[in-house]
Amino acid sequence: CLAALAVAMPAWCEDTDETLRASVERAVSLVKPALVRVEVVSTYYSEGREQKYESSGSGVIISEQGHVVTNHHVAGHSARLVCTLATKEEVEAELVGRDPLTDIAVLKLLPETERSFPVARFGDSSQVRVGDQVLAMGSPMSLSQSVTLGIVSNVELVLPEWMSRWGSFTEDGEDVGALVRWLAHDAEIYGGNSGGPLVNLSGEIVGINEIKIGLSGAIPGNLVRAVTEELIARGEVRRAWLGIRVQPQFKHRTDEGGLVIASVISGSPADKAGVKPGDILVRLGSTEVSVRFAEQLPAFNQLEADLAIGEPVPIVVRRAGEEKQFEVAPVEREEVLPQETEFRQWGITSRDISLLMAKEMKRESREGVLVTSVNAGGPAGSAKPMITRDDVIVQVNDTPVACVQDLRDVTAQITEGQSDPTPALVHFERKSERFVTVVEVGIKELEDPGLEVKKAWLPVQTQVLTRDIVEQVEQPDLTGFRITQVFPGSTAEKAGLKVGDFILAVDDEELTASAPEDYEQLEEWIRQYRIGDTAELLVLRGTERIKIPVELVRSPKLSREMPKYRNESFEFTCRDITFFDKAREKWEQAQAGVLVQEVESGGWAALGMLEEGDLLIAVDGTRIADVKALEERMLEVEEAKPKAIVFQVLRGIHSAFLEIEPNWEPSQDKGKE
Repeated sequence: CLAALAVAMPAWCEDTDETLRASVERAVSLVKPALVRVEVVSTYYSEGREQKYESSGSGVIISEQGHVVTNHHVAGHSARLVCTLATKEEVEAELVGRDPLTDIAVLKLLPETERSFPVARFGDSSQVRVGDQVLAMGSPMSLSQSVTLGIVSNVELVLPEWMSRWGSFTEDGEDVGALVRWLAHDAEIYGGNSGGPLVNLSGEIVGINEIKIGLSGAIPGNLVRAVTEELIARGEVRRAWLGIRVQPQFKHRTDEGGLVIASVISGSPADKAGVKPGDILVRLGSTEVSVRFAEQLPAFNQLEADLAIGEPVPIVVRRAGEEKQFEVAPVEREEVLPQETEFRQWGITSRDISLLMAKEMKRESREGVLVTSVNAGGPAGSAKPMITRDDVIVQVNDTPVACVQDLRDVTAQITEGQSDPTPALVHFERKSERFVTVVEVGIKELEDPGLEVKKAWLPVQTQVLTRDIVEQVEQPDLTGFRITQVFPGSTAEKAGLKVGDFILAVDDEELTASAPEDYEQLEEWIRQYRIGDTAELLVLRGTERIKIPVELVRSPKLSREMPKYRNESFEFTCRDITFFDKAREKWEQAQAGVLVQEVESGGWAALGMLEEGDLLIAVDGTRIADVKALEERMLEVEEAKPKAIVFQVLRGIHSAFLEIEPNWEPSQDKGKE
């Protein structure tokens, strides 16, 4: 029924609308108090660094203690979490556990005082039928809570084979569709709806919204509930693994049951038991198996995952027309891609090698550390030969490196008590070859560029009197310089020099500059004097030629000569300000502060909106005079580890206060210990 139609509506249609509205309002009232917006700072690894980015998603509270369910792709790699409740209150949260295979994560709200939270209840998603009306709830585009209405169009949506082939829905290397058959519906969802609940008209959670491929797709609530219960109980989901990949029965064998074992991982439980690729699996344990369609595969994968780890189970296959029975002892399923780690002292990110990774790489063992990205200008990237992505570090000096922890330990030994990078002989493997190289392990301090020899200086800025300029002023024989700036308060200003004056000679020596490449002639001439000398300039002002004596002063420091400071925790670099900075920005000569030269993308300072060119003038209310004062203040900050730190900066004509919220918790991802 369309309310926009300018015709009389039958009474039954109006009654139906009112009934639906009442049902929707009741369902929303039950779930909305438990709805949360999840603001996330997540980590990713690129160019040899751990980098951070901000995003948002949705979630729903499922326990009075404050457990929140959302998607793994929303919060599974979080460095900081803040949840906004239905009351607009912001509450910090922590990650309890994550399950990439089902794209589910569980958070725990951390209120300042102990309290109970409103809860949304799970319904039975197996009872959802095509045509049922459902509500998609969440915070799309990081906006306030919203509700959209639709109907269920498919209760066992799987991805087409061509889409799965390209890995469109993988999380940490896991094929989410291996266990998930989505509830497809047409309630509108947008970016930011991920992790929000799909709700029936009884106000029960029947799914967690995750994807949109034309239709919207939600992870079925029964699967979500099982995963969240295990994550809350132990922080992880344990699953059995046989070491087989399966596919539906061949299309020309529709009269036969079973499914096709497409591959068997060497050394896996199935391989040890004698199972081979091409076998037709017809029974697993006491369960008869028949898979003709892709929609049936997730149910079999769940059957395998639910086997008792370590307890032998009978498996019956059909091979060459005969049935064969084997006993297979499932092992615990490993994560496909172990957590990445940043090693700042090496300029690399890396991870341990899982069993499946070792098989894919055709390695005989899992020992070694896989390099996942390299900073081209860092220690590993500058080595000869350089270490590159996908290399495997196996030894440092005389110490074998079997895993990330080994590399962390040997790095600590190498850098302990060292202020400068230390050379280390590194053995690494690249496919079938084994190389050695020398890596300068450590964080290189900013070099002091030293001071240039101080010379006499005329405190003005100039441009060359080119042929074009002198012809336009109808004095084609002129050579020399035009003053473009006279520095305020300088000896040049006191002597009476003005912008627009033409300098033609110095102490009766004519200047011959007439082309842009002659721009250094006046400066080089002045350098021949001693600081404190007086030079007499022949100046053309309008039509009048006048001689003006000017005292020459010490040349100011250049930007490359100024002391610099780099903060590794917040990842920004700054320097003291120069005389020229103050003149260009029209700051007072007494202006204090440090000029931000570089802000690393993905660092805490970048997330806090610090920008190159900012003048940092205060940290948490403490005025900053120069980089030495900043370094001392930042040491105090890093020792105190506050939840937030406020930088006051000058940006153009405006002052801004930037609140930066670092994660001070020790992280295995840093490779620093």
